[in-house]
Amino acid sequence: MGNAVGMVEVRGLPPALAVADVMVKAARVTLVEMEKVSGAYVTIIVRGNVSDVKMAVEAGIEAAKKMHSNKEGDKLFLSSHYIPRPSDNLMAVLPIEYTEDTDEFRV
Repeated sequence: MGNAVGMVEVRGLPPALAVADVMVKAARVTLVEMEKVSGAYVTIIVRGNVSDVKMAVEAGIEAAKKMHSNKEGDKLFLSSHYIPRPSDNLMAVLPIEYTEDTDEFRV
């Protein structure tokens, strides 16, 4: 199977850290980026083989949906997506490639 990229977007840094932890524990994926999108929106980006990325994204979605930001029950999960075998052009433009910092943890 080829290399894939998966993303889960949440509202807030603490939920992003918790979701990232769940994602890397759920499957053999490498956390390559936690991108602050705007305001408190954070996108967690993982890489790995297609089936592992899909499993990690699904686990991240479930974890994020269980979290609430306040007593009123505001949801923190915003969106998600995974791309099997992303184009080289996409990887050159977006922060989804492995880096020196992440190579140590590459699976």
